[in-house]
Amino acid sequence: MPISQERLEKLIKDSIPDCKIAINDLKGDGDHYSATIISKTFKGKTRVEQHKMVYDALKGGMGNELHALMLKTKSE
Repeated sequence: MPISQERLEKLIKDSIPDCKIAINDLKGDGDHYSATIISKTFKGKTRVEQHKMVYDALKGGMGNELHALMLKTKSE
């Protein structure tokens, strides 16, 4: 079952409230997205730690509701 772009954004914003997000549905199927996420909370964290924060925000949806998420994260 696909996830809507709005739901994806809400899950991330709920977990990382100060973030700025740009999400694109890559195939129009609600299952393959790219996301650029900018947040002050990423400062001092490695890219792996930043991506883990985003995946944790999805609450187990990665691999279930969401098949692919191409991430680009950076601190403000």
